[in-house]
Amino acid sequence: MSAAQHESDEIAAIRQAVRALCEKFPGEYWRALDRERAYPTEFVEALTGAGFLAALIPEQYGGSGLSMGAAIAIMEEIQANGCNGAACHAQMYVMGTLLRHGSPEQKQKFLPSIARGELRLQAFGVTEPTSGTDTLNLRTTAVRDNDHYVVNGQKIWTSRVEHSDLMLLLARTTPREQAQKRTEGLSVFLVDMREARGRGLTIRPIRTMMNHATTEVFFDDLRVPAENLIGREGQGFHYILSGMNAERILIAAECIGDAKWFIGRASGYARERNVFGRPIGQNQGVQFPIARAYAQMRGAELMVHEAAGLYEAGRDCGAEANMAKLLAADASWAAADMCVQTHGGFGFAEEFDIERKFRETRLYQVAPISTNLILSYLAEHVLGLPRSY
Repeated sequence: MSAAQHESDEIAAIRQAVRALCEKFPGEYWRALDRERAYPTEFVEALTGAGFLAALIPEQYGGSGLSMGAAIAIMEEIQANGCNGAACHAQMYVMGTLLRHGSPEQKQKFLPSIARGELRLQAFGVTEPTSGTDTLNLRTTAVRDNDHYVVNGQKIWTSRVEHSDLMLLLARTTPREQAQKRTEGLSVFLVDMREARGRGLTIRPIRTMMNHATTEVFFDDLRVPAENLIGREGQGFHYILSGMNAERILIAAECIGDAKWFIGRASGYARERNVFGRPIGQNQGVQFPIARAYAQMRGAELMVHEAAGLYEAGRDCGAEANMAKLLAADASWAAADMCVQTHGGFGFAEEFDIERKFRETRLYQVAPISTNLILSYLAEHVLGLPRSY
């Protein structure tokens, strides 16, 4: 029995609707895109048109106003049906910073257009080449100049920039040595990239082992209107932290979906593939790894739902969100490895889609946060061990 069997009729209907949508985008569609490293525009437009990417935007701004439980069902089903939500998943959670900390005018200006799909906000400019996940050491600066901020610096691994209208940008507005606290002096801006391209914003694609549409972004005296500052100047680090739990929970749900896809493929193949006059799934050497992957996935799935429940209740879920991401990413990677092993040579054949999904799910051992950093967080903040960095 899976967690989905305990869900409401509403969420069950959402799952069915996502499955029906994904059926229109079979493996052939994704393989063709993968060869060319092309963006799945048609798939993203279909998700947008169905309202799935506006799931967490309140109804007052034209969104679906759904729960986190519904959102994780959407992302899980996308992955479980062989598709790739990484092409647009940031649209689900990046807007949270605007929703929680933006002014009434900003929310009214941007959120309805995002909900309708007229604007895409799915780029998040945080990571830099010299600081990586050490966000407090970022070097991109935004200096106030009358009614604008002038931005200079560089970001890396900024995904979906070429396919987004808006970017949420974290930049230093107070020199680190002048900030009263280590966590202050950073600010968040909404950058309208339709206006910024060629006017101080340069985008350089990075080709990776999977089709992920990620880039380097360079800022050279880019002028951003001061009205695009979200919240108070200098408090940006706190604003983005409040959105990271949603990010971890939703990506953990994607990993659960990946694991279910791998387990389903492996189980089906093991039942049908006959060698030495018997199904290979009759051999314990084949069936035990599949069963172990299933158990591992189910344990991680429960933690994802635990984290989502705390998030919906407005309670602190930092530890649970991080553990959900850790356990789900481990479960999907273990299931991927098992699926390749079960299929033998066919696991490496493009037409089976396993090698594509294998590459895609490997990312989540590293992004959006490294497994090691999650372990450091748990060691320090949950177990009370000395800070390691």
